[in-house]
Amino acid sequence: MTQQASAESKRIVVDAMGGDNAPDEVVAGTITAAREHGVRPILVGQAVRIRQILAAHDALGEIPIVNAEDVVAMDEGALAGLRRPRSPVAVACRLIRRGHASALVSAGSTGSVVATSRLRLRGQHGVARPAIAVVLPTRPRPTVLLDAGATADAKPEMLVQYAMLGTAYARIRLGVDAPRVGLLTIGEEAGKGNKLARRAHELLAGDVEGVDFAGNVEGSNLLAGKVDVVVTDGFTGNVALKTVEGTVGLLVAELREAVTAGPAARFGALLQRRRLRSLRDRLDSETYGGGVLLGLNGTVVIAHGASRAAGISAACVLARDLADSRIVEQIGDRIAATRPHRLPRREDSR
Repeated sequence: MTQQASAESKRIVVDAMGGDNAPDEVVAGTITAAREHGVRPILVGQAVRIRQILAAHDALGEIPIVNAEDVVAMDEGALAGLRRPRSPVAVACRLIRRGHASALVSAGSTGSVVATSRLRLRGQHGVARPAIAVVLPTRPRPTVLLDAGATADAKPEMLVQYAMLGTAYARIRLGVDAPRVGLLTIGEEAGKGNKLARRAHELLAGDVEGVDFAGNVEGSNLLAGKVDVVVTDGFTGNVALKTVEGTVGLLVAELREAVTAGPAARFGALLQRRRLRSLRDRLDSETYGGGVLLGLNGTVVIAHGASRAAGISAACVLARDLADSRIVEQIGDRIAATRPHRLPRREDSR
């Protein structure tokens, strides 16, 4: 590979039109990522609107633009993205497949991003279905949860693969040498849960190479930090994630009200402002940059749909860091090193 091609492959392509606050906040966040964090982005979307926003930030000419006129609305489903080959996500995937970029960032409809990325980037060899991995703000260190919504109806063998994907992600993203994996279900005992959870437990409790299975994890312990990776199906994982986000939002609102309740409370908050700011940042979902769609031939970061500029910037930095860490290649090596009889057959992408 030439030096020019190598430099191009490190670019991060950003869906400028995806998200509740697109394109203004998305473009603003991309500019921040480029100026303050050294990210080399490409903006994909309606070129005229993007140029107007860049000009307003005195950034015209700083970031390349690729035109994509078809926009998938946030309330449209997965099929909408598949029917629009000129949507920003579809165009971004083509740039990745051609080697002009290494990763995609989008705050658009999760279903559409997953479906389009899966169709156009294809699953890695040996991976049945991709999974969305998100980082939860647990103590003493963050916890990876997957699947957070890519595949609602998973099979037990897929949860085994999620454990492999999550293990690789925890090592790369969190720097955990030997991640401990837990299975999210309704009880810590091996026999608890539905058919999916019980069979997945049987498989994970066996000799799965590279996976340190620690047993079941209940919902009440999801934020306890007892394990480094929590695996579940996409339906349960998405419900759990939204519950955590809602709970954290309530706690932050209550804390804000408590520290501004009176003069004494405001004075105390002033003395503790550094710790309070650190707590706010740790609990803010935008700090983590979003979820990562693992198991595809390309890095895909799905930012929160309500992301503002700070969240988009964090997502761009995350995508850049994962691409630089060669996460796709590392996951491919881990899957290939696993004994074949532990892996389900890969479903053909359509």
